[in-house]
Amino acid sequence: MAVKQKILIVDDDSNIAELISLYLTKECYTTSIAYDGEAAVREFHAFRPNLVILDLMLPGIDGYQVCREIRASSDVPIIMLSAKGDTFDKVLGLELGADDYVIKPFDAKELIARVRAVLRRYQQPKASKAPSNEKCVTYPDLTINLTNYSVTYMGRQVDMPPKELELLYFIAASPNQVFTREQLLDHIWGYEYIGDTRTVDVHIKRLREKIKDNPGWSIATVWGIGYKFEVKS
Repeated sequence: MAVKQKILIVDDDSNIAELISLYLTKECYTTSIAYDGEAAVREFHAFRPNLVILDLMLPGIDGYQVCREIRASSDVPIIMLSAKGDTFDKVLGLELGADDYVIKPFDAKELIARVRAVLRRYQQPKASKAPSNEKCVTYPDLTINLTNYSVTYMGRQVDMPPKELELLYFIAASPNQVFTREQLLDHIWGYEYIGDTRTVDVHIKRLREKIKDNPGWSIATVWGIGYKFEVKS
């Protein structure tokens, strides 16, 4: 029998939290609810969920701080919920490590689809087992292995969430090819992801913070179009 995946729901509105829990339970997920930030952090460590649905406006510590606390020790996927639809709020949430951002009010079916999509992406590292099918690209001081989801830079392993690694691998596997933001959004996040192209910019920014340009290669911006992994001859 397959083990049910566990989802932690964090929302101070009990009606919303219980409604989300009801829909997820019907989809065969196991849920737990926390109604404030402090309880969310405690329950995260006790419940050990496979995914967190996190409201931003919480009593006590807010959702942004809860996200920081979780990211300090875990790469478990986080879907943020907020009534704030401003680009600034979305970008801030993504920069802090959220995997998706859903604006209230939301359609329950859409939220379930996003949960499935995020969990699918997060589980992909465990799916590839055959060494003969290993997906790996290597450049001076940089190795990106999509089979075991590892990145080695300057001789040290770099921790990064699945989507960051997938984005890096995708552009590095096609050196000097220019990709539009729309192409990257569609390939990495898929048709189920309803977001804007700023998501790509945020993830490129994160990659550049972790992996600095090398004399032989760089993550280059092609102004007005998108990005490319530039390899210098």
